[in-house]
Amino acid sequence: MRLKPGTAWSDAYERCCAAAPEAFHDDRVLNHWGGFWQRDGRPAPVFSPVDGTAIAGPPRLDRAGAARAVAGAADEHRQWRHLPLAERAARVSAAVDAMAAHRDLLALLLVWEIGKPWRTARADVDRCLDGVCWYLTEIEHMVAGRTPLPGPVSNIASWNYPMSVLMHAMLVQALAGNAVIAKTPTDGGLSCLTLATALAVREGLPFTLVSGGGAELSPVLVRGRAIGCVSFVGGRDAGAEVAASLADLGRRHVLEQEGLNCWGVWEYSGWESLTRQIRASFDYGKQRCTAYPRFVVQRELFHEFLAAYLAAVGSLRFGHPLAVEEPDDPLPELDFGPLISASKAKELGDQVGEAVAKGGVPIHRASLESGRFLPGQDTSAYFPPTALLSPPRSSPLFHAEPFGPVDTIVLVDTEAELLAAMNASNGALVATLSCDAQETAARLAPEVRAFKVGHNRPRSRGDREELFGGLGSSWRGAFVGGELLVRAVTVGPEGERLVGNFPHYTLLP
Repeated sequence: MRLKPGTAWSDAYERCCAAAPEAFHDDRVLNHWGGFWQRDGRPAPVFSPVDGTAIAGPPRLDRAGAARAVAGAADEHRQWRHLPLAERAARVSAAVDAMAAHRDLLALLLVWEIGKPWRTARADVDRCLDGVCWYLTEIEHMVAGRTPLPGPVSNIASWNYPMSVLMHAMLVQALAGNAVIAKTPTDGGLSCLTLATALAVREGLPFTLVSGGGAELSPVLVRGRAIGCVSFVGGRDAGAEVAASLADLGRRHVLEQEGLNCWGVWEYSGWESLTRQIRASFDYGKQRCTAYPRFVVQRELFHEFLAAYLAAVGSLRFGHPLAVEEPDDPLPELDFGPLISASKAKELGDQVGEAVAKGGVPIHRASLESGRFLPGQDTSAYFPPTALLSPPRSSPLFHAEPFGPVDTIVLVDTEAELLAAMNASNGALVATLSCDAQETAARLAPEVRAFKVGHNRPRSRGDREELFGGLGSSWRGAFVGGELLVRAVTVGPEGERLVGNFPHYTLLP
């Protein structure tokens, strides 16, 4: 095995310097605020989860620097919000075209920075650009009778979808008439987001991109008086802190948080289909907000479920996303690469070990030796697919999302037990029921506390007109997707109640 020629990190960074020299210097990446690229902040050392290669680190601002950046965004917002829609749309369209021209470079950066396999990385870029193109065709009726927010939108997002979630939201927020602030995710995506931002600001979009620690910058990016809306994507602990910071401000917010998405199997016989679905559920190592890490299975069906499950996980392919046997070989078709960091892999390994020690039954534990790796490469961020039957209730794997290729399986005997097990985390983003009878699924689905419940198929975040939100503790604030995303970042008629999950009411679409 060898690294595919032309795909080394040095190759990718050299291409960034050539494509956007204003944003990439030979020794570091820059922040962008106040309409200019700023050589400020303290670059932090970062190593790729792919093989430990040193890559560009975020230029971390302190709180005072972030405050200056927010003030600059507020100035841009006062001008941008009055720009005619046709002009905003033309600039956003030009930015999309520029990003499309650099699609493969953006995808290669995602491989190195967050470990996405090549196919998954390109899909992330494509979903961003295709989604924004859809909004460009629909935006006129979406903003009719609405006005931009009083201040810029502040985005704090997790690292796993820099393009299809974060950059997509930024482009739509600007299209709707707002200046946009984004904090680079702490764990990865810096260079990809910087290149996309550089291409966008060349077309005149009011983007601010800064780096820094969440605890240091949160008072400015969340509570700053100029902020018009806070959009957060991440875990429940960090989301709860953001929600607490917003509690007394009455400020527009969109807080997408994790939940334990469950797949229930009850009175079911379509095992061949389920095998394909289980394999697909390991896409990107389950490092997705809509991953399914928990299967709740009718006990008398467990032997058939187990056969279908083992057939799926036994066919998974993981390893170095850029490793090939011959120079001319295409990049490998992998289900997943590394986790986001070696520390995350160790944490997950410790959780699995503790769960087994307390009674969890390992029904599948692959080894790293089954992965595709370069000779002698660092594999500390990789975690082979694992499945545990009956995780102990004291384990984090029982009640929280592992955010890695680890499944837990719980057996139940009654419908009441099925529903209780599927609702273990007080709210989720998605869920699925595998039932032969449509009537059974229709009766059980309303009792599952998830925003989307699929019948014999997985649910996802969705694209274009598909709505997205969460129930219980998995979501706070306005729902998004389709027209709801635009409503969340614009002001409607007086007295309007946004669709969403708010402290004083929940309004479903």
